[in-house]
Amino acid sequence: MAELFEDCDHYTGHPLDSDMIRRAEEDLGVRLPRAYVEVLLLRNGGIPRNRCYPTSFPTSWADDHFEISGIRGIGGVWGIDSSSGMGSSYLIAEWEYPEIGVVVCDTPSGGHDTVMLDYSECGQEGEPAVAYIDEDRIPRRVAQSFGEFLARLAPCGSLD
Repeated sequence: MAELFEDCDHYTGHPLDSDMIRRAEEDLGVRLPRAYVEVLLLRNGGIPRNRCYPTSFPTSWADDHFEISGIRGIGGVWGIDSSSGMGSSYLIAEWEYPEIGVVVCDTPSGGHDTVMLDYSECGQEGEPAVAYIDEDRIPRRVAQSFGEFLARLAPCGSLD
């Protein structure tokens, strides 16, 4: 799983510990999915090597996929719990994303679309699905879990 990320440390926060996880969950009011936490324990956010996600619907990016530019960690400027103006709560308010959960990925569009953990069906303590939010702000479920989401990320050249 360490090979998930490029060597660049953009989006990468300080090494994660149990207190950081607990505080983030309290601040956000949700239980973070195990697969997400496991990835962050290896590296607290970063730029994934495989950045494109295949879809069965057209997006503002392409007919069959979207691209992410980073997976957000916990703490620091880019953390999902950040109060720097870059955290999930701020992004939801600023970009008028649906209030279904937590923004966990950035996209090259700079906010016009995003990827979120979707707690709308499982509740705050459940295992969230992953939703893509395009410019129309309609959540589209793309994976049943964060682990499935990671497994389906592909090199962008393979989807052209």
